[in-house]
Amino acid sequence: MTSRRKFLQLSALGTALLPFSKAVAKPVVEGSKPIVLSTWNFGLQANVEAWKILSAGGRALDAVEAGARVPEGDAKETSVGLGGLPDRDGRVTLDACIMDENGRCGSVAFLEHIVHPISVARKVMEKTPHVMLVGEGALQFALANGFKKEKLLTKESEKAWKEWLKKAEYKPVANIENHDTIGIIALDANGNLSGACTTSGMAYKMRGRVGDSPIIGAGLYVDNEIGAATSTGVGEEVIRIVGCHLVVELMRQGNSPEDACRLAVERIISKNPEKAKQVQVGFLALNKKGEHGAYCLQKGFTFAMHTQQGNTLHNGKSVY
Repeated sequence: MTSRRKFLQLSALGTALLPFSKAVAKPVVEGSKPIVLSTWNFGLQANVEAWKILSAGGRALDAVEAGARVPEGDAKETSVGLGGLPDRDGRVTLDACIMDENGRCGSVAFLEHIVHPISVARKVMEKTPHVMLVGEGALQFALANGFKKEKLLTKESEKAWKEWLKKAEYKPVANIENHDTIGIIALDANGNLSGACTTSGMAYKMRGRVGDSPIIGAGLYVDNEIGAATSTGVGEEVIRIVGCHLVVELMRQGNSPEDACRLAVERIISKNPEKAKQVQVGFLALNKKGEHGAYCLQKGFTFAMHTQQGNTLHNGKSVY
């Protein structure tokens, strides 16, 4: 199973880089707007859709939703939306959240049969008095709002799951099984911030497991006065420190986005130094000025950035 996912990861990287090979060589420009940042290699494709909105003067909220929908709808992407690897019972469950410049937020967790949970999360934000809907209730809400019930388990993911069942070992490998998230944050031309986060969660997780991705303050947080942050990796470790809220608060104290991400990573290490050496967690942050930064536990965390200078892929700095 691990070798298969390594192959998929390398294949995705190769595919992602081809259309953007010239853009990757361009210099990083700090303090520009609009700007959109997305976690991992598939963030390049997500950024393309987000940029169509941002470059036309559109709202950051619309941009992050459009960007997040790209990997959600890609059947070849095994860590987000359609085609996501299932839980240990063979069922694909999805988590997502979204947050706008006004502090409004919406979230869904343990959602089945819906390709685009990020759009359901936005409906929760806009049409209900609640922040989070889960499980059967989230599905009922989605169907009532026009979303179609679809089969999310692809033949490829089902085959991988059946192969995993032969030993049923759960030993996530950093940067492979541990990166089941796309987090996307943006600053639009009007100076407003928004963010989105969506995932199918850890492959072969226990039935009912929910990580940090749909939890406001853990997997995503936006404060339009200060900045925005999103996370990826082992969600349990992010939840324990309320990671993205921490990153934004550290920026409020005057830290740069990169330093804020680094300090949050160090907080995780301080809680459990030995475990921190075995797992991956990465943070990605953007402040009100358009400055950005990223930091992670292990080498291998990548993020994509789109500005007027182009769409580029970068390596996050790491502790180990």
